[in-house]
Amino acid sequence: MTKALKYYLMTVLALQFMATKAPAQSLDLRILEAINPRYPTSNYWQYTSTSAYVFSGVATVAPFVYGLASGDRDAQYRSYQVMIAMGLDIIAQEGLKVAFNRERPGDKYPDLVFPSSPAHGQSFPSGHASIAFNTAAELTIQYKKWYIAVPAYLWAGSVGYSRLYLGKHYPSDVLGGAATGIGTAYLSAWLNHKLFKSYYKHE
Repeated sequence: MTKALKYYLMTVLALQFMATKAPAQSLDLRILEAINPRYPTSNYWQYTSTSAYVFSGVATVAPFVYGLASGDRDAQYRSYQVMIAMGLDIIAQEGLKVAFNRERPGDKYPDLVFPSSPAHGQSFPSGHASIAFNTAAELTIQYKKWYIAVPAYLWAGSVGYSRLYLGKHYPSDVLGGAATGIGTAYLSAWLNHKLFKSYYKHE
């Protein structure tokens, strides 16, 4: 787990380095310009972006409600893991936003980037991407089936792309969000097994 945390921190720092150094920052902006149209009005990408919070919220609450309603002990313990993962993800992304305090692309480059709606505050990492990838990673950890993992990560990737199309984030923000979401999901799995080791050792 220590190695995984080290790799996660190295990834986030590398992405932030890319985001703040001139040549890499220029590449970051060029990729965003290529994806973000002058009028990002597609309802599809608007709905995809919104789905990050809707689907992730359902995926977090539903297992807990099911576990309580059914009395299924396994479902209860697994729902704790999902909730811990979401909590860690929110704390991590908010902490990184404050630490790096990166300006939104639409604020910094108003003549080059065209947000679908006003977006201010910190840009790195993308909260939508972080939550979406956290959910995708949790589904993969919980079920370990390719036919769940592939659609889950494709959905998370489409959420990340929507943030670029809508002009809300840089590519490095989305990658940082993906790393944060996946990292906190695996950290939650480790913590859950530590907190409830008496249960898991009988699996």
